[in-house]
Amino acid sequence: MKRCKNYINGAWTESVSGNAAPTFNPATGEELAQVVVSTPEDVDRAVAAAHTSFYETREWRDMDSQTRGDFLLRIADLIAEAREELAYLDAVDMGKPLREAEGDVDDAIHCYRYYAGLIKMPQGGSYGVNAGFGEMHSYTIHEPVGVVGLITPWNYPFLMGAWKLAPALAAGNSVIFKPSSNCVLSTVKMFEIFEKAGMPKGSVNLILGPGGSVGSAIAAAIPTPALTASGTACTASGAASAPTVQPAAKTPAQRQRSPGLELGGKSPNIIFADADLEGAVEWAMIGIFFNQGEVCSAGSRILIEESFKETFLRRLVERTNAITLGNPLNNPDMGPMVSESQMNDVLGFIRKGVEEGATLVCGGARYTEGECAKGYFVQPTIFDNCTSEMTIVREEIFGPVVTIQTFRTEEEAVALANDTIYGLAGGVFTADGARALRVIKEIRAGITWVNCYNPTFNEAPWGGYKMSGIGRELGVHGLEEYQEVKQININLNPGPVGWYEH
Repeated sequence: MKRCKNYINGAWTESVSGNAAPTFNPATGEELAQVVVSTPEDVDRAVAAAHTSFYETREWRDMDSQTRGDFLLRIADLIAEAREELAYLDAVDMGKPLREAEGDVDDAIHCYRYYAGLIKMPQGGSYGVNAGFGEMHSYTIHEPVGVVGLITPWNYPFLMGAWKLAPALAAGNSVIFKPSSNCVLSTVKMFEIFEKAGMPKGSVNLILGPGGSVGSAIAAAIPTPALTASGTACTASGAASAPTVQPAAKTPAQRQRSPGLELGGKSPNIIFADADLEGAVEWAMIGIFFNQGEVCSAGSRILIEESFKETFLRRLVERTNAITLGNPLNNPDMGPMVSESQMNDVLGFIRKGVEEGATLVCGGARYTEGECAKGYFVQPTIFDNCTSEMTIVREEIFGPVVTIQTFRTEEEAVALANDTIYGLAGGVFTADGARALRVIKEIRAGITWVNCYNPTFNEAPWGGYKMSGIGRELGVHGLEEYQEVKQININLNPGPVGWYEH
């Protein structure tokens, strides 16, 4: 049985506690590995190693961008060599179908290659200015933030690690990384790849353990945390303060700088009567049932034009009932929930929907047929006749559960879409291009789609409005979140300027 350890200052180490906990295959219930349970003392050791790496030895920080970029390309190549193993690890550890896990690894490879290229591009600017003090040259440079703490969720274990690690390392920072305690296997493999690539000691450090104690310790010890989680988890970790989602401060005079807090959503998917039926149905399914609905940007609220609802819903139910569930390694349409706890949470929301008067159209129960008998499977679920006050409409479920609401006018659709504390994502389906643009501009969300749902790109920024977070990941914006900008002004004619000679 594999024992997953911390990776601190270039060495695999046990936790100070000496304790370990099992991680399980959510499809079968079998134990996969033992994972060390870290403590705040382990975090202190990792922070010390990263601090030494960044401020004293400075090997990664001072590496020129060309060499650092080539280093990331080497890492991408090593990931490609381990593609099948990494996909397998995410499938058995998290429960996503193998083809989805393979897509995640491919996307992660591209992410490292993208930031390898981006860090080699020109950065900063030069300004022709005259301050009244003589001839000056003013320019800016980008420098790494320093020691950063990165915390990721369990729904995209390997890919979301790449989203944070690639830009943070490209910028020259030293890193402490903590994955969700639910899914660690692909992350451990990633750090084995870092070791094989020859990353300098202390530049990358891995801490395994519970989010409550270890995540809070990272947020408390490091002035630059980056977290992807639910708003509740983020607040619990100390990385953000409720209810306005602001970077926390250790003291009133010391405000934490956060490269990004991505906190989930309750995203609307607006479907007008002129939309292509088959396309809208399939994309709506992708929006809510992909990755078992365990997606922060899931299109969990379908808002449909009243005159189109009966036709759309009939076809949606027909296709949803045909979705296959099974062992992720057999490439079903859907795998299990990540854990028994998550399964029970989703089933609890389903019961709440029934209690509050929504109409359960299909699904709504645990799935235990055949090979799924011991796994944490939930049937894909559709609720009709939902109202904005219902819990299943207001709160993020993070499972394969979608609600149906209707509208009659464009204005009503927009009002329903924006009636949420979140603002991560949203979609619009219509054959009217002008209407699509009007509506998409009115949706208060950071990631939007027209006539599709869910595609993401390493080149484009990812993040939300309102309670869906702070900052942006990916793209140029994602790199800049891990950089400071320094202004440098040079007097081209040194000497007195005669300011006080009156």
